[in-house]
Amino acid sequence: MSDLQQLVYEHTLMNAIKYKGKANQGAIIGSIMSSHPNLRKEAPKIASIANEMVKKVNSMDKDQQIQELEKIGGKIKEKKKVREKGLTDLPPPHHKAVLRFAPNPSGPLHIGHARAAILNDVYVKRYNGELILRIEDTDPRRVHLDAYSMIPEDLKWLGVDWNKTFIQSDRIPLYYQYAEKLIARGGAYVCHCPGSEFKKLKDKSIPCPCRETTLEENLEKWAEMEDLGEAEAVLRVKTDLQHKNPAIRDWVAMRIVEAEHPRIGSRYKIYPMMNFSVAVDDYLMGISHVLRGKDHLANSEKQKFLYDHLGWDIPVFIHYGRLKMDDVALSTSKAREGIQSGMYSGWDDPRLGTIQAIARRGITPQSIQELIQEIGVKISDSIISWKKIYGLNRTILEEKSNRYFLVSQAEKVEIQDLPEEFKGLIKRPLHPDFLKRGYRELPFNGKVYLASEDLKENKTLRLMDEVNVRVEEGSVYYHSPSLEEARAEKAQIVHWVPRDDNIPAEVVMPDNHILSGYAEPECSKLKRGKVVQLERFGFARVDNLRPDKIVFYYTHS
Repeated sequence: MSDLQQLVYEHTLMNAIKYKGKANQGAIIGSIMSSHPNLRKEAPKIASIANEMVKKVNSMDKDQQIQELEKIGGKIKEKKKVREKGLTDLPPPHHKAVLRFAPNPSGPLHIGHARAAILNDVYVKRYNGELILRIEDTDPRRVHLDAYSMIPEDLKWLGVDWNKTFIQSDRIPLYYQYAEKLIARGGAYVCHCPGSEFKKLKDKSIPCPCRETTLEENLEKWAEMEDLGEAEAVLRVKTDLQHKNPAIRDWVAMRIVEAEHPRIGSRYKIYPMMNFSVAVDDYLMGISHVLRGKDHLANSEKQKFLYDHLGWDIPVFIHYGRLKMDDVALSTSKAREGIQSGMYSGWDDPRLGTIQAIARRGITPQSIQELIQEIGVKISDSIISWKKIYGLNRTILEEKSNRYFLVSQAEKVEIQDLPEEFKGLIKRPLHPDFLKRGYRELPFNGKVYLASEDLKENKTLRLMDEVNVRVEEGSVYYHSPSLEEARAEKAQIVHWVPRDDNIPAEVVMPDNHILSGYAEPECSKLKRGKVVQLERFGFARVDNLRPDKIVFYYTHS
């Protein structure tokens, strides 16, 4: 039995043992091509051998197959233990799970927002519940109009579905109504104390003079707040002045803001603070569970006082740890400043952690979903690494992405003494494991582009699927035809691009620098958004395709 027959026989036995004693020819060929890429040119011969080996192996029982595999020195691949994934169940009630994702419209979503969005979405789908998208825009100075359209687009890309959308700036009259109810119940008062003076009293658990005004006086003062200036008055919620956390003592519910709202203009002057508007909305929208970061633990406690004053049932609060990401900008305000200054090219600049930037690079929403579900809702902090994202994404892209050649930092090469018989069209599979997808053709006449790093030393090279060449003092000479001779010479296998038939290419790297080179001619058939594997280079997404140039965004290796 030849070495090639032995190899095919071993893979056939392993495939049969793995799949209940019945080997599959296509799977065997794919396995061989994947583990021995140097044999891709032998695909027709391997297919013929595999056909015979499948008949032979499938006629054996499983014990015979195992004995045969052990006899030739092969090993049965053990199945990897799969760690159980998924989120823990939500605490009751489950019969009516209503959750919400509530971003501030200061910019598009980034990977930190993705955690809240995806977790809420997964739980809603698990319990056949309802997800509400609530845009929390009651701080006019943090609102940007472009975010109102970007947020839903980012959610759609992530695969998050929601049932209803609410925008808080449309609901300000409602907040006024509940502020009056709260005052009428004795749960809030209008305070005119300067902030610094109030803090001194609060820190000593001493009530400010405004706290003792009557309900009637507070309702009058509330009506007069519209005529006051910023910082002249606030509406405070009465809490426990002895509370161990001074930040929770008599917190601010409503304040005066003398700034034009980008969406609704100057229609209102009094705006609710987050803790007030959020609690009112959660009650009115029937929110059953609130998923939020542990930095909101004090806010949850603040809101409980409001619920008690108004006689409302408190939703289930679930707090999770902070999410950090190395080497990526997650601050929306700093990213916006960088865009305005020209530091970043836009929200999809590859150096940012926005959903737009991640998508443009070719990261799949499935990989982000897997990552977030794996992290879950644990209270401890989590650090996301690009390495982890790349690993998840690579598993998804490996099967989907067709292969192509691209040479960066390219040098023109003409192979000396090349026999005429080697000139012509070279056929390569679009994907070595899925031959039914078809093939691509590369014209070869000895004039090619090679990477400059491959030409630095005097050595033998194997031009993938073609011939062996010898690099000598900057010139390249034909050496030999076969893969076996390349192995004997310990030749490095390199990819190449035809010099006379190619498409100029640029690759935008994660740090935003650009590599220039040439891609094989079949790349002209690609479409924008397609993620491919550039052999010996990495995965990349087609960002722009013109007759004179193709632009890729580098994904990862």
